[in-house]
Amino acid sequence: MVAAEDQESFFATAPPLGDAVAVAAELQEFIARNSSRSHPSEGGGRRRIVCVTSGGTTVPLEQRCVRYIDNFSSGHRGAASTEYFLKAGYAVIFIHRRGSCQPFCRFLPDDSFLNFFDITTESKVQVVESHTTVVKKAIGEYSKAIEGGSLLKLPFTTIFEYLQLLKMVATSMSSVGLHGMFYLAAAVSDFYVPWDSMAKHKIQSAGGPLDMKLSQVPKMLSVLRNQWAPLAFCVSFKLETDSEILIQKAETALNKYKMNVVVANLLATYKEEVIVVSNGERNTIRRCSKDEDLEEHTIKLLEKRHSKYIYSGADGCSKNGYEKVIQLGIESLA
Repeated sequence: MVAAEDQESFFATAPPLGDAVAVAAELQEFIARNSSRSHPSEGGGRRRIVCVTSGGTTVPLEQRCVRYIDNFSSGHRGAASTEYFLKAGYAVIFIHRRGSCQPFCRFLPDDSFLNFFDITTESKVQVVESHTTVVKKAIGEYSKAIEGGSLLKLPFTTIFEYLQLLKMVATSMSSVGLHGMFYLAAAVSDFYVPWDSMAKHKIQSAGGPLDMKLSQVPKMLSVLRNQWAPLAFCVSFKLETDSEILIQKAETALNKYKMNVVVANLLATYKEEVIVVSNGERNTIRRCSKDEDLEEHTIKLLEKRHSKYIYSGADGCSKNGYEKVIQLGIESLA
C-alpha cells in the first residue's frame, strides 16, 4: 500500500502542469458530455468512458532538462486499443507520451510519412494510389472520433506530468462510477529524481563520473483504486522477461492493488501473446498473423468483463476458475 504522505509528497514537490486549468475544464466538459449519452450496445444505457494510458514516461535529470532516463514503450498497444474501444462505443481519454504511436496512425511508414504522398504533374500533392484506401479509412475514423467528441488526447513527457494527469482524470471520472474504466498500458518509471533535489542546470561532464541516487516512484494503483476513482473498472499491465514469474507477478498485482484485470506479457513475445488474468481466470490471446491485432480481442474480452462488472454492481470477477486460449478468430477451452 502507498503511504498517504508518500503520494502527497510526490505531488506537492512536482513541478505543476503548465496548462492544468485548461486541461481540467476540457476534462469536465468531455466527461459531462459523454456521460449523458447512451451506450450503443446497451439500449439506452449510460455511455462508458475509458482512460487509456500509453507510451513511456521520462525521468529528467535536470530541471532545465537536457538528459533524462527513458522507459521502453512505443505506445502501439495503447493506440491500437484506443481504436477498438472507440469501435466498442466507449468515449476515450487518451493519455499519451508525446511522439509515441497515435490512434489511426499505426499504418504510417516508420521512416517517413512522406512515402504516402506524391506530386502530380500539376504540382499538386496527392496520396499514393496504393495507400489511398488505408489513408481514407484512417482520416475518416479519426475525424469521426474527434468531431463526434468521443476522443480526448492529453500528452505527457515526464513522470511528473503523467501522474498529475492520471490523478486529474481519475478524480474527474469518479463521477461516472461503474461506467468508468482505466486501461493502464503506459510504461511508468519505477524510479525518479525528486524535483527539489534535481540539478537546476545541465550537469557538466567535467565534474567526473555521475553518482546519482534515485527515489522510488510511489505506487499509485492502490490510490487510484481506493481514493481517486473507487468504483471504476481497473486494468493494469505487467511486463516481465522471465516466464517463470510472469503469472505470479500478475496475480500479486491483482490482489495487492485490487485490480479487476491484469494483462500479463513477456518482453520477447508481447506483440504475439498476452494473458488476461483476473480472479480465478486466465485468458490467453495469441496472434495468428502479422495482419491481426491482439488488441481487438483483448478489448472485446474486457468489454464483456466491464459489462458484467456494471450489471453485478461491483463484483465483475467470475469465481469459477478456468483457463481459455483464444486465437484471433478462434476460441477454444484449454
